[in-house]
Amino acid sequence: MAGSIVCKMHWRALDREGQDTCTLTQLTGGWMLIGHARFQDAKGWSTLDYVVRCGPDWTTTSADISGHCGEDRVALRLVRSGTAWEMNGILQPQVAGARDIDLGFTPATNLMPVRRLPQIGRLPCRAAWLRDPLGPVEPLDQVYTRQRGQVVKYRAEQTDYTTQLRVNEHGFVTLYPSLWEARLAP
Repeated sequence: MAGSIVCKMHWRALDREGQDTCTLTQLTGGWMLIGHARFQDAKGWSTLDYVVRCGPDWTTTSADISGHCGEDRVALRLVRSGTAWEMNGILQPQVAGARDIDLGFTPATNLMPVRRLPQIGRLPCRAAWLRDPLGPVEPLDQVYTRQRGQVVKYRAEQTDYTTQLRVNEHGFVTLYPSLWEARLAP
C-alpha cells in the first residue's frame, strides 16, 4: 500500500489537555489519514490511533480506531458499502446514506467534506458520527459553506452548533475555535 505523503498535521486541544497528529497520504485508489490522538477528559487519559480511508472523490470507505479511552479498550472498524455502514460487522441503519466519518476526538475528519466543498457555495452532507470513542455511531447532518479566503462556515444540525473554521491549502482545519489549533508538525 505504497503512497506519497501529502501533508502532516499536529493540533493542540484548546478545551482540554491533549494533542493529535495526522498524516495524509495519497494512494493509487484514493486517500488515507493516519492519526494519533492523545487527550485527557472526564474518563481519564485516552490514547487513540485511527486510520481513515477515502476514495478518489474524498468519500469515506472505512475507518479503524484502536487504543484506550480512559480504562476502556477501543477496537472499532467502520465500513461503508454503498449507502450502508457497519461497525464491527454490525449494520448501523441510523447512519445509512452518510458519506463521511466524523471522529469527535479529532479535527482531521473535517478534511473530507472540505475537500469536496466547491470554491463558491455550500456542501450539505451527513456523517457517521463517533461522538464518543466508545460509541455508538450517530447521524450528524452538517453544512460547510466557503467564506472568504481560507475560512469555512460549519454548522452541525443535531447539536445546533455553528462556527468559522480556518483551513489550510490541503483542506485541513488549522483553527477550530475553542477546540483545536494547528501547530507546526514535528
